Amino acid sequence: MEGIGIGVFVLLLALGVLFLRRGFIARSVGTIELSWRLSTVVPGRGWSPGIGRFAGDELRWYRMFSFSLRPRRTLSRRAVEIESRRVPDGPERLVLAPDWVVVRCVSDSTSIEIAMAESTLAGFLSWIEAVPPGAVSTRIAAR
Repeated sequence: MEGIGIGVFVLLLALGVLFLRRGFIARSVGTIELSWRLSTVVPGRGWSPGIGRFAGDELRWYRMFSFSLRPRRTLSRRAVEIESRRVPDGPERLVLAPDWVVVRCVSDSTSIEIAMAESTLAGFLSWIEAVPPGAVSTRIAAR
Protein backbone atom coordinates (compact mmCIF):
# COMPACT_ATOMS: atom_id res chain seq x y z
CA MET A 1 0.00 0.00 0.00
CA GLU A 2 2.90 2.33 0.77
CA GLY A 3 4.38 1.71 -2.71
CA ILE A 4 1.11 2.75 -4.38
CA GLY A 5 1.06 5.97 -2.35
CA ILE A 6 4.64 6.78 -3.34
CA GLY A 7 3.83 6.04 -6.99
CA VAL A 8 0.81 8.36 -6.93
CA PHE A 9 2.88 11.07 -5.24
CA VAL A 10 5.63 10.81 -7.89
CA LEU A 11 3.03 10.94 -10.67
CA LEU A 12 1.37 14.04 -9.20
CA LEU A 13 4.78 15.66 -8.70
CA ALA A 14 5.70 15.01 -12.36
CA LEU A 15 2.39 16.51 -13.55
CA GLY A 16 2.97 19.53 -11.32
CA VAL A 17 6.45 20.06 -12.75
CA LEU A 18 5.04 19.88 -16.32
CA PHE A 19 2.37 22.42 -15.39
CA LEU A 20 4.92 24.80 -13.83
CA ARG A 21 7.26 24.43 -16.80
CA ARG A 22 4.49 25.36 -19.21
CA GLY A 23 3.65 28.40 -17.10
CA PHE A 24 7.31 29.42 -17.00
CA ILE A 25 7.63 29.21 -20.80
CA ALA A 26 4.30 30.91 -21.51
CA ARG A 27 4.72 33.69 -18.93
CA SER A 28 6.25 36.07 -21.44
CA VAL A 29 4.43 37.76 -24.28
CA GLY A 30 4.63 36.09 -27.68
CA THR A 31 3.70 32.45 -27.15
CA ILE A 32 1.48 30.36 -29.40
CA GLU A 33 0.25 26.78 -29.53
CA LEU A 34 2.11 25.03 -32.30
CA SER A 35 2.58 21.45 -33.47
CA TRP A 36 5.82 20.47 -35.19
CA ARG A 37 6.14 17.45 -37.46
CA LEU A 38 9.19 15.62 -36.17
CA SER A 39 8.98 12.61 -38.49
CA THR A 40 7.70 12.19 -42.04
CA VAL A 41 8.32 8.44 -42.31
CA VAL A 42 4.62 7.56 -42.09
CA PRO A 43 2.26 9.88 -44.03
CA GLY A 44 0.10 11.99 -41.70
CA ARG A 45 1.99 10.96 -38.56
CA GLY A 46 4.88 12.39 -36.54
CA TRP A 47 3.16 15.48 -35.09
CA SER A 48 4.18 16.66 -31.63
CA PRO A 49 2.25 19.37 -29.77
CA GLY A 50 4.09 22.22 -28.14
CA ILE A 51 4.45 25.89 -27.40
CA GLY A 52 6.11 28.35 -29.75
CA ARG A 53 7.78 31.38 -28.21
CA PHE A 54 8.92 34.37 -30.26
CA ALA A 55 12.28 35.67 -29.08
CA GLY A 56 13.70 38.35 -31.36
CA ASP A 57 14.46 36.75 -34.72
CA GLU A 58 13.76 33.22 -33.51
CA LEU A 59 10.73 31.08 -32.93
CA ARG A 60 11.64 28.66 -30.16
CA TRP A 61 9.53 25.52 -29.96
CA TYR A 62 9.13 23.60 -26.70
CA ARG A 63 7.52 20.15 -26.57
CA MET A 64 4.33 20.06 -24.55
CA PHE A 65 5.25 16.95 -22.57
CA SER A 66 8.90 17.44 -21.70
CA PHE A 67 10.79 18.47 -18.59
CA SER A 68 13.45 20.40 -20.50
CA LEU A 69 13.57 24.19 -20.21
CA ARG A 70 15.49 24.40 -23.50
CA PRO A 71 13.68 24.58 -26.84
CA ARG A 72 13.57 21.39 -28.87
CA ARG A 73 13.65 23.26 -32.19
CA THR A 74 14.49 26.82 -33.24
CA LEU A 75 13.36 28.57 -36.41
CA SER A 76 15.14 31.75 -37.52
CA ARG A 77 12.98 34.16 -39.50
CA ARG A 78 16.05 35.33 -41.43
CA ALA A 79 16.48 31.85 -42.93
CA VAL A 80 12.89 30.67 -43.34
CA GLU A 81 10.87 30.59 -46.53
CA ILE A 82 7.21 29.59 -46.64
CA GLU A 83 6.56 27.03 -49.38
CA SER A 84 2.87 26.26 -48.94
CA ARG A 85 -0.08 25.99 -46.59
CA ARG A 86 -2.84 23.43 -46.50
CA VAL A 87 -5.56 22.03 -44.31
CA PRO A 88 -4.80 18.79 -42.43
CA ASP A 89 -5.72 15.72 -44.45
CA GLY A 90 -6.07 12.01 -43.79
CA PRO A 91 -4.79 10.90 -40.37
CA GLU A 92 -3.70 14.45 -39.54
CA ARG A 93 -7.34 15.40 -38.99
CA LEU A 94 -7.38 13.10 -35.97
CA VAL A 95 -4.26 14.65 -34.43
CA LEU A 96 -4.61 18.35 -35.25
CA ALA A 97 -7.48 20.65 -34.31
CA PRO A 98 -10.08 21.22 -37.05
CA ASP A 99 -9.30 24.94 -37.48
CA TRP A 100 -5.55 24.44 -37.82
CA VAL A 101 -3.41 24.97 -40.92
CA VAL A 102 -0.29 23.05 -41.89
CA VAL A 103 2.53 25.30 -43.10
CA ARG A 104 5.47 23.87 -45.02
CA CYS A 105 8.67 25.91 -44.61
CA VAL A 106 12.23 25.64 -45.84
CA SER A 107 14.94 26.70 -43.42
CA ASP A 108 18.60 26.25 -44.30
CA SER A 109 17.58 23.84 -47.12
CA THR A 110 15.66 21.67 -44.63
CA SER A 111 11.94 21.09 -45.11
CA ILE A 112 9.82 21.72 -42.00
CA GLU A 113 6.11 21.29 -41.36
CA ILE A 114 4.38 23.14 -38.55
CA ALA A 115 0.70 23.40 -37.73
CA MET A 116 -1.12 26.21 -35.97
CA ALA A 117 -4.57 27.74 -35.64
CA GLU A 118 -5.85 29.74 -38.60
CA SER A 119 -6.06 32.81 -36.37
CA THR A 120 -2.41 32.39 -35.34
CA LEU A 121 -1.21 32.06 -38.92
CA ALA A 122 -1.66 35.78 -39.67
CA GLY A 123 0.59 36.75 -36.76
CA PHE A 124 3.18 34.14 -37.76
CA LEU A 125 3.29 35.41 -41.35
CA SER A 126 3.55 39.01 -40.12
CA TRP A 127 6.47 38.03 -37.91
CA ILE A 128 8.24 36.43 -40.89
CA GLU A 129 7.60 39.44 -43.15
CA ALA A 130 8.95 41.85 -40.51
CA VAL A 131 12.56 40.91 -41.18
CA PRO A 132 14.79 43.91 -40.43
CA PRO A 133 16.26 45.85 -43.37
CA GLY A 134 19.39 44.32 -44.84
CA ALA A 135 18.44 40.78 -43.84
CA VAL A 136 17.84 37.99 -46.31
CA SER A 137 14.39 38.47 -47.79
CA THR A 138 11.79 35.74 -47.45
CA ARG A 139 9.06 34.74 -49.84
CA ILE A 140 5.60 33.71 -48.78
CA ALA A 141 3.77 31.49 -51.26
CA ALA A 142 0.25 32.39 -52.33
CA ARG A 143 -2.58 30.56 -50.72
